[in-house]
Amino acid sequence: MADLFSDAWMKNYMEAWNNEPEISDALAKINFSSKIGYGFAGEDTPRGILTVENGKATAAGAYNGEEMNWDLRAKEENWKKWLEKGLGMASLGAAYVGGKLKFKTGDYAAMIKDPRMAGPFVKSFTVMGRVEV
Repeated sequence: MADLFSDAWMKNYMEAWNNEPEISDALAKINFSSKIGYGFAGEDTPRGILTVENGKATAAGAYNGEEMNWDLRAKEENWKKWLEKGLGMASLGAAYVGGKLKFKTGDYAAMIKDPRMAGPFVKSFTVMGRVEV
């Protein structure tokens, strides 16, 4: 088992991401490429990073100062709850509005308004839950 967002965990997440067509194939259709950081609220930097090129995760690991397009932060207990139970569109909105999920970098409003991005984003929480912590 690997710690949440550790190098090993992120590599397992990359594999799970690529094995989920509702994420990788859906994002490939819109040529989505991005560097996504994941971490805990209150910390200076994210713990892990996932590089996505045309929908497919091509690199993952511990964060090492890379430029990011997205930097997602939440308290550890919230991450663990979402990984265990998943996150739907309504609960995503509530988490964002309630300040439980923070976007230190990235445009939540633009993403959530585009169903081609919002659906895969929500699905990514389910996929995270498949990675052992």
